[in-house]
Amino acid sequence: MTALRERHDALLFDLDGTLFRGGTALAGAPEAVAASARAGCRIGYLTNNGSRNAAQVAEHLRALGFAADEQEVVTSGQAAARLLAEHLEPGAAVLVVGTAALAGQLIDAGLSIAERAEQARAVVQGHSPDTGWHNLAEACLAIRAGAEWVACNTDATLPDERGELPGNGAMVQALITATASQPLVAGKPEPALYHEAVRRAGAERPLMVGDRLDSDIAGANGVGMPSLLVLTGVSDASAVLAAPARLRPTYLGADLGALAAPEERLRITPQAPWRARREGDELLLALDPGSADHSAGGSEPDPVAALCALCDVHWRAGGGPVRVRAEDSVAAAAMDTLGLAVGAAHPAGDPVG
Repeated sequence: MTALRERHDALLFDLDGTLFRGGTALAGAPEAVAASARAGCRIGYLTNNGSRNAAQVAEHLRALGFAADEQEVVTSGQAAARLLAEHLEPGAAVLVVGTAALAGQLIDAGLSIAERAEQARAVVQGHSPDTGWHNLAEACLAIRAGAEWVACNTDATLPDERGELPGNGAMVQALITATASQPLVAGKPEPALYHEAVRRAGAERPLMVGDRLDSDIAGANGVGMPSLLVLTGVSDASAVLAAPARLRPTYLGADLGALAAPEERLRITPQAPWRARREGDELLLALDPGSADHSAGGSEPDPVAALCALCDVHWRAGGGPVRVRAEDSVAAAAMDTLGLAVGAAHPAGDPVG
């Protein structure tokens, strides 16, 4: 069997929730990326967080154990600066809601920084933990006066060691409410980051690897790129099962160890030793007692393979609201590991965050 990474010439990694959480690398993530590079895969780091420039992102990744180079990093701040440079004359003044690093990326693109709304030809908005009412108020005035508005991303939350925290999208939503306007979006799921990363890598068979259905996976689907969703960040098993077609990944993995796993074991297909079937409005999961995959090894069967099998049945039946039920104790244990409450309904729809 061929490992998933061997099917692709470039791996494009999301950062938060995929490689690390807050200031801590996820277990096995640096080793998985390094092993993929040794296997011949080009590496790209894609971040929707516009608070740091490429050099700062690479430095942070190296501090966490990843052998990252600045040229491998593509940020939503870079994409936002490119969008504005394409729409404005050189030297045009832009009001920044975000960090000094974001402002620096605008200067690198040939633009200047506005201090007040009255000076601004445009507004760029990226994540910063220091954003306050006065920043949003100045941006509100500029947008209402006709300034072009670009958001680095609209992620409602960002993952942290303590849990999900407000992301740039939460602040963007405040300005949407205040201005009755909608921004251009530079980051995922819009295509600019993906196209730039593929161009830099010179890739012909790229794979997007991420933890969010509504940004990483939706963006990959939008540009026709296969994707691997890892269950280490925002989107959980329940969200995957309920995902509408535009948010469905090509592959599922518990973590980045999936890159070394056989490609066939990660696809949304029937997966031994699991038996999934639909009966009325219920999805039923059971262990196939005669499966060689389970009886030969003696180890517990892979819960993510069970999720692949459940998604295969449910998605082929059209999706929609569904109740999942285990038919034996091994299936119940797998569902518990996945966080799928036995007998609980999992409604369809876009996942939150």
